[in-house]
Amino acid sequence: MKDDEILGRIGELIDEEHILRGRLAAGELTTDEEHERIRTLEQSLDQCWDLLRRRRASRDAGEDPDFAAPRPVNEIEDYEQ
Repeated sequence: MKDDEILGRIGELIDEEHILRGRLAAGELTTDEEHERIRTLEQSLDQCWDLLRRRRASRDAGEDPDFAAPRPVNEIEDYEQ
């Protein structure tokens, strides 16, 4: 995944988050449904931002950023704590 693709995916996830919040406000889904999907979206966003940071770091170090791959959510969440 190239940087522009990652940024595009981040935009899609943010858009979906806004749609979910609107659907909750409109009573189209329950708070529990919204929270579960938001949690999944946040995990995906964490993965995207992590991958983008690692690609940029690789590039800054003179390495090929295409070797960076998404890490598992639990690895990212453990790192962020």
